[in-house]
Amino acid sequence: MARGLNKVMLIGRLGADPEIRYTQDGTPVVNFSLATNSRVKRGDEWQDDTEWHRIVAWRKLAEICNEYLSKGRLVYVEGRLRTRSWEDRDGNKRWTTEVIARDIQILDSRGEAAEQGDVDLEPPVPEIEDDVPF
Repeated sequence: MARGLNKVMLIGRLGADPEIRYTQDGTPVVNFSLATNSRVKRGDEWQDDTEWHRIVAWRKLAEICNEYLSKGRLVYVEGRLRTRSWEDRDGNKRWTTEVIARDIQILDSRGEAAEQGDVDLEPPVPEIEDDVPF
């Protein structure tokens, strides 16, 4: 029987410092947002298009992320996609899609990350486009 493939590879910058938490049994888990950029043509003009990704790392990788990563750092992330759902306080069903990291590599020096720290890396409010390009 054929097996499926769920693999994600991203290169981008952290939008905020990682947030570490621990499960009830003491297992470390870290979360952070990652911005990736691509060029898209809108009308006659090329513009940068930023996509935001939720990254989750567990155990030793979580501890390493917490120690060495910070807002603005350029990283390579490899992992798999996972979509999960939950009910909020009002009983509404919510969903999120995350990248469960298997490997993370730092691609810049701390000095380069500090220079990027002046750039606003907060996720923008998503725009809804009526024109789908496919």
